[in-house]
Amino acid sequence: MDDSRYEGLKLENQLCFPLYACSKEIVRRYKPYLDKLDLTYTQYITMMVLWEKKQLNVKELGKRLYLDSGTLTPVLKKLENKGYVNRTRSTKDERNLNVSITKKGEELKDQAVEVPAQLRQCMNLTQEEAMELYRLLYKLMDA
Repeated sequence: MDDSRYEGLKLENQLCFPLYACSKEIVRRYKPYLDKLDLTYTQYITMMVLWEKKQLNVKELGKRLYLDSGTLTPVLKKLENKGYVNRTRSTKDERNLNVSITKKGEELKDQAVEVPAQLRQCMNLTQEEAMELYRLLYKLMDA
C-alpha cells in the first residue's frame, strides 16, 4: 500500500507546528519578565503599541496586533483597571472607542525597557539569523 499521499499529514512536515511550538515557547520565556511588570504577553504587546502611538482606536489597535475586539476588549479593561490606559468614546463617532496611554502607563515603559534584550539572550540565534527569521515571519503574516 502506497502511503506517500499521507506524507502531508505527518506532523514533521507541517510548517504550522514549529511556528506554533516556537510561539508558545517564546511566550513562556517572556513570562518571568512580564510577571515582574504584572502583565500578560497580550497586555505587553498592547502596551508596546501604545508606548509608540500614545492613542488610537480599538480597531486600529486590533489590526496592528492581529487581534479581534473579542480578545482585545478584556485586555484593555484589565489595563484600564491597572491605570495604564484610558478608553473613551470618540466625539466624532460614538461607535469608535479610543485607547490612550496614561502617565502611569508611560512610566511602566521604563520598567519594561530591558525586556527585549533579556529575551534576546534566551534565543540561540545570531543577529543575522534573527533578522532573517523576522523577515520571513512578516512575509508569512503579509500573505
